[in-house]
Amino acid sequence: MQMAFMGDIAKVFNGKTPAKSEQREGGHPVLKIRDVDALGNIRGDFASFVDAEFATKFRAKHLCEGDTLILNAAHNSDYVASKTFYASHNHLGPLITGEWTVVRPDSALADSRYVRRYIESPDAKRLIKEMVNGIHLYPKDVARCPIPLPPLPEQRRIAAILDRADALRAMRREAIAKLDQLLQSVFLEMFGATIEATTSVAELAPSAGAIRTGPFGSQLLHSEFVDHGIAVLGIDNAVSNTFAWAKPRFITEEKYSQLSRYRVNPGDVLITIMGTCGRCAVVPDDIPTAINTKHLCCISIDRTRCEPEFLHSYFLLHPVARNYLESRAKGAIMAGLNMGIIKELPVALPSIEKQRHFVSIKKSLGRQLEQALTQEKRFDKLFAGLQQHAFAGTL
Repeated sequence: MQMAFMGDIAKVFNGKTPAKSEQREGGHPVLKIRDVDALGNIRGDFASFVDAEFATKFRAKHLCEGDTLILNAAHNSDYVASKTFYASHNHLGPLITGEWTVVRPDSALADSRYVRRYIESPDAKRLIKEMVNGIHLYPKDVARCPIPLPPLPEQRRIAAILDRADALRAMRREAIAKLDQLLQSVFLEMFGATIEATTSVAELAPSAGAIRTGPFGSQLLHSEFVDHGIAVLGIDNAVSNTFAWAKPRFITEEKYSQLSRYRVNPGDVLITIMGTCGRCAVVPDDIPTAINTKHLCCISIDRTRCEPEFLHSYFLLHPVARNYLESRAKGAIMAGLNMGIIKELPVALPSIEKQRHFVSIKKSLGRQLEQALTQEKRFDKLFAGLQQHAFAGTL
């Protein structure tokens, strides 16, 4: 297949970031990172604007139909956004800030959907990441990125096939999102109207030490982590609001004997108290011997009064808990909570029978979600294979 450089078939340039003094409360919208969601879709609820004079002056820096945007930051250089509803020459799209590198294909040489699909492919993402100079991605480097370039009709055929396949993946993602929304709806329908707190987290603990954070300071040093042994849980094990194994951290049996009071037990509820605070997870029944770090608060509760899965959903969804946690988070550099705040968190506690009914629904939806996520991974793998064939000329 014929090859070309990106700069031969497209204009590649940075956007224009207006100074604070040039921004307005209303006027022409400015496209910043916050305006694009995780799937690369533009939200549309812009927060930054410039006046008409500034917008006209930098007309070439506005989003046009068929543009593909790549974030400049090194850690995000594989983040691709594309939106194609700004088709009219007389209707300027939002001003693109300098946070983005713009790839604007020449329609006589390349199909914009084909170019976007190639930039999204694993091979192109790898090449673009390798081009990052320091912490930035520069247009001149993206312009040197090679791209397979079959004739235009073939480009359109490949793009159409990938579009259809990606639409199936989007439907799967939408189904997963709806399962999450359904659980939220069930919880709020069952418990959301109850705003009077009847107890607190501290009162749900069966004994002293049932609510604890991990070892501080010299009690556990990074140099004491080993390759195998007793697991150490941190923020990354709860940040997705479900328990997940992440970066492996271990201590020796000897070190554990000094820190055994920080042991994590099946059914404990973990809540992050530093950084991305307020994320939580329930420790699974098959957890091996493990302790938690100082970045987590670990809560063992009286299960005759409260179900762990109910408390997990309560932290995440109940308006009483959400308002309390959001108002108490503090810290000069980053948001943070502490064990005292968690202990005092008010709980609107329903009957244990009602909790158990909710938990049964939650587990049923959880099984469906697990199946959907497994299918999503399979679709992603198949799509990656399809991309590989598409740009190797064997599709």
